[in-house]
Amino acid sequence: RLPEQQKTSESPLSWFRGVYLPPALHPLNKTFVKGGEWQDIDSTQEKRRAFLQDFCKKYNSRKKLQTHLVHLVSRIYVEDRHKVLYCEVPKAGCSNWKRVLMVLSGLAASANNISHEDVHYGKHLRKLDSYDLKGIYTRLNTYTKFIFVRDPMERLVSAFRDKFEHPNSYYHPVFGKAIIKKYRRNADEEALKTGSGVKFKEFIQYLLDSHRPVGMDIHWDQVSKLCYPCLINYDFIGKFETLEEDANYFLQLVGAPADLEFPKFKDRHSSDERTSVEVVRQYLKELSKEERQLTYDFYYLDYLMFNYTSP
Repeated sequence: RLPEQQKTSESPLSWFRGVYLPPALHPLNKTFVKGGEWQDIDSTQEKRRAFLQDFCKKYNSRKKLQTHLVHLVSRIYVEDRHKVLYCEVPKAGCSNWKRVLMVLSGLAASANNISHEDVHYGKHLRKLDSYDLKGIYTRLNTYTKFIFVRDPMERLVSAFRDKFEHPNSYYHPVFGKAIIKKYRRNADEEALKTGSGVKFKEFIQYLLDSHRPVGMDIHWDQVSKLCYPCLINYDFIGKFETLEEDANYFLQLVGAPADLEFPKFKDRHSSDERTSVEVVRQYLKELSKEERQLTYDFYYLDYLMFNYTSP
């Protein structure tokens, strides 16, 4: 077993730099699926998997990603009872997915009464990087690995609205203050002090800046860097745009209890309009044509990998 400090630090694992897990397609185990109503969803699923595999073959023939194994799996949650691995993509249904994992693992009786704080700060769920190397490899090779993604621009705007348009005791003082200080001319004292009121254009300036005043954050980092879809062979690719049907089909695939359905409620700010194509369009109007192009370029791999149409 690795000592605890080696599990949490990347540097001692430098000998795993360049680890490559081939994206071979394995057939999904459909033993638990009952009824013929899932046929269309299953067909869509197979197309998504084949599309990603074809993309990765082309991409990896040109460039082999270099990374540490432990970093590679740092966003993946483990549910041992049903043998599933979930790579968390923020703003793509992740809060409700973590609720479902808690129910599957027996930590909660229902997904509907688990608070946001319990989901994100309760540390009830274990991540794959907390296991020893044998445990990591065994689970990667034998568990059903799944990911849920979202149109990159919708995900970006959703993250901005959530973190900067509502009171937030972390994102305003940490990100907001730094963003306002660097990108707002003649910022007033109150804005510099609180970090509240960041404008979308300022946020995009920060995102595109190679010398960002603060680092990246998982809520707007690229899925290609959060979940490494060309290095880890995901068995199931769900999309936020078809969240409910994809999620409930997946629960059947892994033999979840018959009464467990994916939660329909919005995790926070439930009175807000959901971030839709039209909402995104309004935010993009605040940007110049060049800024819009550069933002698309920033998420270029995510658009390609998951076959999203460029905005």
